Amino acid sequence: MAGTILLAEPAHSVWATADGQAGQHQVRRVAQIRHPAERTTRDLPATLHDLDARGFASDNCAGIHPEILEAITRANGGHQGAYGADVYTQHLQGVFRQHFGAEATAYPVFNGTGANLVSLQAMTERWDAVICAESAHINLDECGAPERVGGLKLLATPTPQDKLTPELVELQARGWGDEHRAQPKVVSLTQSTELGTLYTVDEIAAIVEHAHARDLAVHLDGARIANAAAALDVPMRAFTTDVGVDMVSFGGTKNGLMLGEAVVVLNPDAVRGMAFLRKSSMQLASKMRFVSVQFEALLSGDLWLRNARHANAMAARLEAAVRDLDGVQVQRSVEANSVFAILAESVTERMRERYPFHVWDERTGEVRWMTSFDTTELDVDRFAALFKDEMAIEVRDPQAG
Repeated sequence: MAGTILLAEPAHSVWATADGQAGQHQVRRVAQIRHPAERTTRDLPATLHDLDARGFASDNCAGIHPEILEAITRANGGHQGAYGADVYTQHLQGVFRQHFGAEATAYPVFNGTGANLVSLQAMTERWDAVICAESAHINLDECGAPERVGGLKLLATPTPQDKLTPELVELQARGWGDEHRAQPKVVSLTQSTELGTLYTVDEIAAIVEHAHARDLAVHLDGARIANAAAALDVPMRAFTTDVGVDMVSFGGTKNGLMLGEAVVVLNPDAVRGMAFLRKSSMQLASKMRFVSVQFEALLSGDLWLRNARHANAMAARLEAAVRDLDGVQVQRSVEANSVFAILAESVTERMRERYPFHVWDERTGEVRWMTSFDTTELDVDRFAALFKDEMAIEVRDPQAG
């Protein structure tokens, strides 16, 4: 009877597959597959990027904090239940409650857009609307996901310093019962904001009080919540749980995780259908233990705070190094881990050849420099030194470059 015979070659064999005939049997020679533990560095591909290169484009560009990577490795033995039925995800609930109180429930998700989308859907009906700053991430940087996927209307409001106030909320808090108008239901704040500014505890408390008086729930987009808490020198619950915020999109990726955010429900009465919304929004991880263990490593001790404080300090160091240079306009206060400056286009072009960073506003020439947990003082000093040289060239010859 014809069949296939598999012959394993030694691991060092040059055979990949080779077909021959042995009677009526097909002979197929295959290279022997070794267990990963038997492999050596010679088996690994060459590194594809400079491991010492760091820029100022985004804290998303940073690598994984070594303590986070170690935690992932620790969780990588044996089998655990899927879709959150693992010991790490179960233990994570207690970790989040240490920071946000006894009623907090955390739902790990893949990314920030997903966290925001799940959060806002859980707090609204299809005819509802979300009041937010015009510059909010949900309005400008999520490809319309809240509206297209979540079916929500965003009531975006121009804001000074990127921050809502009770008065600005009130401009959109109207039209209830009017079937021709989307019904305001949620106020979404961002802490720290897209422009790197911070709400004080009292400012958030005032917004929450006003929103709740209007039967509006409050969501906080905390992609950089750790940076905000570090800068304000308060616990994260001080401007969330303690002032009545109902839901938080908790950021981890920008603060040292490989990937992962979490939807943190603070007020269970303000939401419904979380488990189903996470799944239907394609944010339910099958091997969730590898997301959850990262948050456990980040939040069980003070790693979250150390990382955030360091990133904030590097931004302050960078701002101090460039603020007095001719031709540089740092018009926004540096309150967290971002620096915004207006530069000549020629300087921006030359600097970006050496260091990646984003142009924030092409009309004004404003750029954004972000620092992260792994930004070093040397990174900042080298960047500042090169920047001073470029500005000197610009002053001598504005047409250079």
